[in-house]
Amino acid sequence: MAACNSSLLVACELQDSNTSSLSVVRYTTMPIHLRILLAAVMTGMVVISFLGNAIVCLIVYQKPAMRSAINLLLATLAFSDIMLSLLCMPFTAVSIITVDWQFGVYFCKISAMLYWFFVLEGVSILLIISVDRFLIIVQRQDKLNPYRAKIMITVSWLLSFCISFPSVVGSTVVDVPTRAPQCVLGYTESPADRAYAVLLVVAVFFIPFSVMLYSYLCILNTVRRNAVRIHNHADSLCLSQVSKLGLMGLQRPQQMNVDMSFKTRAFTTILILFIGFSICWLPHTVVSLLSVFSHRFYYSPSFYVISTCVLWLSYLKTVFNPIIYCWRIKKFREACMEFMPKTFKILPKVPGRTRRRIRPSTIYVCSEHQSAV
Repeated sequence: MAACNSSLLVACELQDSNTSSLSVVRYTTMPIHLRILLAAVMTGMVVISFLGNAIVCLIVYQKPAMRSAINLLLATLAFSDIMLSLLCMPFTAVSIITVDWQFGVYFCKISAMLYWFFVLEGVSILLIISVDRFLIIVQRQDKLNPYRAKIMITVSWLLSFCISFPSVVGSTVVDVPTRAPQCVLGYTESPADRAYAVLLVVAVFFIPFSVMLYSYLCILNTVRRNAVRIHNHADSLCLSQVSKLGLMGLQRPQQMNVDMSFKTRAFTTILILFIGFSICWLPHTVVSLLSVFSHRFYYSPSFYVISTCVLWLSYLKTVFNPIIYCWRIKKFREACMEFMPKTFKILPKVPGRTRRRIRPSTIYVCSEHQSAV
């Protein structure tokens, strides 16, 4: 009798010299019209993700003034999203239509490795940005310069590759569709495979989510406390202190709020990216863990539909990021308008915001009180 690995095959044919039988694990797929619609939407997502993130990379590459540390990190995040959309999403779209994997078992493992590789890189960049915002606003330490940013970007690429590469060379169970629209971690009882699956989801979601959540809670508390301090003590600033800050005089204390408003807005942009990351990746993380540890869930009839939905949601993040950049960051929005042909510039020009007068690391001192804005 021939043995069959149930973690890799949906249907296993068991034969001996006298009898043969076919054991089929049935699952529920989406109707053909819904699959075609979803594949068409994913194709549109590939186009939007590529164009939007490519513009972000071009802006940073072509404009030396935009090559700050934070913009280098955002460009790296955009590049990882481009690679994810080009090297993974098209194959998923084809598999959604055909309900089958047409590209071979070996490329299945490569596809899974690339998926985790680019996702890990994007998450690493978000983690670096959140820690940088925490140091600037909470600890009053602006240590990240372009040189250090490049070093951290290089380290993040190497670390992401080291974590994702075992899935293509080791014995890790990577399931070949038709059970899912993309090669995913399959159910296994091997302690080593389960440990690796836990390592992946912890590195992709739980550690970054915990660190970013703590950072942003501290930042929110600091911004709230600084707002109260500046409001209570703006009128009592002595003239000598105001003149050292380069302000116009006591009659215009609202200038201090300009820098605080800028930094609060910049932090809000990063916070929106964090919220988008959480919404897009929490369902995928839960489904990945259940797939590896729960035989009942992995072989349930609804697994295909559930995995399709969470994969689509995880890919949505690649479209989400460039839209947020153009919505929230004025320089990126203006640069996007420069790349856009004149015939498509139908939107009215947005009035510019008040320019910053104070460095982000400025510490406002009022008597015995301090606040880092």
